[in-house]
Amino acid sequence: MKSIAALQAVVTAFPSDDEPSDTELKTIELETPQIEADVFLLDLYLGDAELLDLYIGTLDGPANDLAERRLRRARRRVLAERRALTNRVAGQPPVGGAA
Repeated sequence: MKSIAALQAVVTAFPSDDEPSDTELKTIELETPQIEADVFLLDLYLGDAELLDLYIGTLDGPANDLAERRLRRARRRVLAERRALTNRVAGQPPVGGAA
């Protein structure tokens, strides 16, 4: 049976200060609005049982006007954040310094 100490060199071979790099932080910062919009949409579905039922109902057929407006508004917010993220990323050099 090998001791854990025998594997320590393999596990700790790469230096790590357990902090994200500046590049990783910049990527996270760029993607945060999109993630928040996706979470908002998910919360909208999961946090509101009635809305979730209405959404499921729209899969089978037409729903009432209020439900359709709420769903469209949430989807537009997600799409707007995706578009904004794409536009921000398109004007930046590739992440990681690759050219």
